[in-house]
Amino acid sequence: MEMAERLSTERREKAALRRQLIKIAVPIAIQGVVSTTLGLVDDLMVGFLGEVELAAVGVGTQIFMIHYMLIYGMTSGTATFVAQFYGANDKKNMRRCIGFSVTAMLAVSTIFFILGNVFTREILSFYTNDPQVLDLAVIYMRTNSLQFIFIAYSVPVLMGFQTSQQTKVPMVVSVVVFTTNTFLNYLFIYGKFGMPMLGVQGAALGTVIARLMQVLIVTGFLFSNSNMFKGPIRDYFDYNKELVKRIVKNATPTTTNEVLWGAGQTMYAAAFNRIGTTAFAGFQAAVSITSIFFFAAFSVGDASLTLIGQRLGENNKEEAWRASKYLLKVGVILGAVTGLVMMLLSKPLSELFNLSETGKYYTFLILLIHGAFMSINLHNGIQITGTLRAGGDTRFAMLAESGCVWLVAVPLAFASAIWWHLPIYLAVILVKTEEIVKFIVVFKRYLSKKWMNVMIDNL
Repeated sequence: MEMAERLSTERREKAALRRQLIKIAVPIAIQGVVSTTLGLVDDLMVGFLGEVELAAVGVGTQIFMIHYMLIYGMTSGTATFVAQFYGANDKKNMRRCIGFSVTAMLAVSTIFFILGNVFTREILSFYTNDPQVLDLAVIYMRTNSLQFIFIAYSVPVLMGFQTSQQTKVPMVVSVVVFTTNTFLNYLFIYGKFGMPMLGVQGAALGTVIARLMQVLIVTGFLFSNSNMFKGPIRDYFDYNKELVKRIVKNATPTTTNEVLWGAGQTMYAAAFNRIGTTAFAGFQAAVSITSIFFFAAFSVGDASLTLIGQRLGENNKEEAWRASKYLLKVGVILGAVTGLVMMLLSKPLSELFNLSETGKYYTFLILLIHGAFMSINLHNGIQITGTLRAGGDTRFAMLAESGCVWLVAVPLAFASAIWWHLPIYLAVILVKTEEIVKFIVVFKRYLSKKWMNVMIDNL
């Protein structure tokens, strides 16, 4: 009888969890697809200008990659607390978390803005030795540099909406930003409706204006009556010392991890550029397409942090464990299906870009490789950004991910390009082996249950 009751309880939990997952993950997936498609549209529209222009945008976005991962790391570290405070129905501390995250990120982003305008050429010359690519990349980065400030504000606030299960807000914002950016790209890149033809600079200008619109829309939602954590503005700047201390302690490993991961991705660009401009253009095209599939599937990871964190905030560790197992299973299956679809579509997708036949061939092969690794990629992503961070196990997550990137993937990328002179697709295969190492390390930690911590006790 007791066994039957337990099974019945677990079935009800799964049904409720399934409904919550759909409610949270679907808008996150739409948001992720739309947001990443924004980058793909930039690459596609610029790609029609030529391989040099596409490579320039790829080089010019590397610092933005590091900056975004820093912002994402800080907000992910903060999201652990927002999710658990949401579970505890503590709205004031939710506002405190969001306000501190915005303040910290604006301070850091100001430094990025200054460096990106003063030392632009020096920074970007690390990623390419092609003078044509470098000149265009400098123009792109300087024009786009205001994005540092805009993202620093909007991303932490959108995290607050997402983690409090108001996922429709980030979805709506991303759709508006995508539409605006695409239209402005058309105007400025190609010089339509009386606008000057600005090429690569036009892509950057369109993005900046779209991000400014994002700031305005996010602010409107933040102070709307429908916002469930709406409250006195002073709460956003009421920095409880103990809370700030805990956020910093939790977020520092997460932020360090994301920055190191983002820096690692830029190292791939630096290495693969040395194989050749055509090879890197093919790689950049494949990454743009892969990002859409990856972030669509990765919605389960973001949902995991919210759903598991909520249960830990309710001090229900058993239910948090059962939720983690279910969510991981769903994620791995979704990753396998997504990867298969990506492989089946790799040929027509590679034809989207105005590349040489060699460039298209490289894009096709790299898409096949990324599709084959999609399931294991998603498993690792859910574990690190969802499960482990939900319980505040951010230090281990940092060591696992950053260690694999810098001790395995980055050395293999440079060795492939500089010493072994491998074609781009073989270099990508070698780099992807770090996901196998990461799987073993992270899954062992997950099974130990050492990640299951309640972070908001005594606050």
